[in-house]
Amino acid sequence: MEDFYTELAEILEVDEVKREDELEDFENWDSLTILEVASMADEKYGVTIESKEVKGLVTVGDLEDLIKSKM
Repeated sequence: MEDFYTELAEILEVDEVKREDELEDFENWDSLTILEVASMADEKYGVTIESKEVKGLVTVGDLEDLIKSKM
């Protein structure tokens, strides 16, 4: 998960993301982005996450924890 924050920043088209950042605060956080995050989780970490799981998350840390819990 070393590159998680870098990869998420690329998806969100921002310079940096931090664990405590709220997902809804990102301008590009939408259903298409959620699909990109799910694809990244599958490709990079071998885990399947569904968009409905992501929609309930608040922070970047919550997203990271979800992915880690499935590894």
